[in-house]
Amino acid sequence: MILPDAAWRRQPGLDRLAATLGPGNARFVGGAVRDTLLGLPVTDVDVATPLAPEDVVALLERAGIKAVPTGIAHGTITAVSSGTVIEVTTLRRDVSTDGRRATVAFTGDWREDAARRDFTINALYADPHTGEIFDYFGGLADLEARHIRFIGDPLQRIAEDHLRILRFFRFLARFGDAPDQAALDACTARANDLMALSRERIRDELLKLLVAPDAVRVLRLMVERDILKPVVPEIDRAGVDRLAALAGYEAAADLPPEPVRRLAAVLPADAAANEAVGARLKLSNAERQALASAIRADFAEGPLALAYRIGPDRAADRLLLAGDAAGARQAAGWVPPRLPLSGGALIGRGLSKGPDVAKALRRIEDRWIAEGFPGAERAGQIADAVVAELLSRG
Repeated sequence: MILPDAAWRRQPGLDRLAATLGPGNARFVGGAVRDTLLGLPVTDVDVATPLAPEDVVALLERAGIKAVPTGIAHGTITAVSSGTVIEVTTLRRDVSTDGRRATVAFTGDWREDAARRDFTINALYADPHTGEIFDYFGGLADLEARHIRFIGDPLQRIAEDHLRILRFFRFLARFGDAPDQAALDACTARANDLMALSRERIRDELLKLLVAPDAVRVLRLMVERDILKPVVPEIDRAGVDRLAALAGYEAAADLPPEPVRRLAAVLPADAAANEAVGARLKLSNAERQALASAIRADFAEGPLALAYRIGPDRAADRLLLAGDAAGARQAAGWVPPRLPLSGGALIGRGLSKGPDVAKALRRIEDRWIAEGFPGAERAGQIADAVVAELLSRG
């Protein structure tokens, strides 16, 4: 089978890199091959090579291609060829694993490198010149059948890297139909192994899974199997039902899924529980603030007023979670205006400098928002009325 043509294959520098490494010493691998076969866009290009890392660096530098030793201990060199960034990794085999990290040795055997990868659909290689695809473990058939299957014994693969449990479900939600039964049973049996992983790795996989095309079905399966119970027990059947509703509102609003919004849907609408999960998963401060904002029920002033006060993105999150798809769409595409007057303009109207100015601005802004953000002339009239009220009270 030949890899179909795709725009990414014509990126400047790819042919130059392959020519520099030499005939038979470079193959595209992994997601770029898989996604091209599925007709999906490709953003990251990985190249595998039997050449040792130091030989890769020497060849690249001799050809004037920038070589950055981003992961040279594990065989990875980042090549910048004519402005195109490509990860070049020496073929590897696992020497030892502990469920979190692996000690590797380099090899010249393509099949040995493929055997250490997680799923058959990720162990596809393609020649950059001819497009010939190399498939060592039935990945092409699995890709056509939308079958997510571990390479070899699922229990052994999970023992090597516990994160593969979550990756299995994420890939199922993105590429799969019916789950491989042996893989599903292995993930279920070893779910407690997730507790040994760093919370950052769990967070990254969970957030990617939540925005996958078939996230609702797969998350429901995970809850039924108690996969997440060891690390995020707050996600239950009711949370999956809320996610299903949210996905419908997102579609109605024509808005893409957003990971923190979807996390807010699957968690209880409880500030303390959300804060606990945010801390446990080591969300960034911005993500934790967005999570806390999303679950608040504050819609008294309407979608645009809410978007003005908390920002269009957070307003859209809150409205979608409340089931207001029309309001969310209105808020998400809106650019909030600026109040067309300043504190100086109020002092010019007779107010003294100090707290009265700030108080007046808040009142003016509230009325301006309530009237639908009118222009400068009307804003000035509102300001005249508010200043007159304050002055009349002495």
